[in-house]
Amino acid sequence: MRLEGKVALISGGARGQGAAEAKLFAKEGARVVFGDILDQQGRQVEAEILELGGEAVYLHLDVTRELDWQAAVATAVDRFGKLDILVNNAGVVSWGVLEDTTSEEWDRVMEVNAKGVFLGTKAAIPEMRRAGGGSIVNISSISGLIGQDGIQPVYNASKGAVRLLTKSTAIQYAKEGIRVNSVHPGTVATDMNAERRADPELYRQSLSRIPLGRVAQPEDIANAVLYLASDESSFVTGSELVIDGGFSAQ
Repeated sequence: MRLEGKVALISGGARGQGAAEAKLFAKEGARVVFGDILDQQGRQVEAEILELGGEAVYLHLDVTRELDWQAAVATAVDRFGKLDILVNNAGVVSWGVLEDTTSEEWDRVMEVNAKGVFLGTKAAIPEMRRAGGGSIVNISSISGLIGQDGIQPVYNASKGAVRLLTKSTAIQYAKEGIRVNSVHPGTVATDMNAERRADPELYRQSLSRIPLGRVAQPEDIANAVLYLASDESSFVTGSELVIDGGFSAQ
């Protein structure tokens, strides 16, 4: 098992990519603590993992609250003795053009997508240092690499912030054995974009721009995150892994 003996903390784990990551990590031998604000769904994912013989703990985690992050890290250490892996997965999306963006919407997206990653990383590093190192995987987006016509620019800005926060943190903590990498998905079939995928014309347009001809499944992203979390990527830090079916190669 690729994560045997590891302890992982995952944000946004109640559904979609985060749930797929939590289930895969447990299957690969990790003891998993995962959080979200969707408590009912999160407890269901926890039950599914336990039923399959995995080790997992769900907790309420608002990634914009520093105290929630401190409690999540403490739970991992109290329950399982250490912290080896952090996946900053939680995020929100915003559609439209710049002139539609209110100050309140800007703050909401930046709070979750950028500040949430900062707070999670800050909370995890001291325990990773005590463990002798660790792996932090930040979920950015192709929206953090390129401009797009249908996405609110605040979303691009927030995901671009995650990309460079990742690189800076990787450089600062490499000598302590703490690796930090970012993952950049394209369109993924999750609840977050279900309404847009349900529109036949929007979905057709989306598929027409993806060379591989399909959107990603959450498991496609989880498999990449597993690689970066595992010791298989022990010489990888400050890197960005793009998983978009070829979209951004055009």
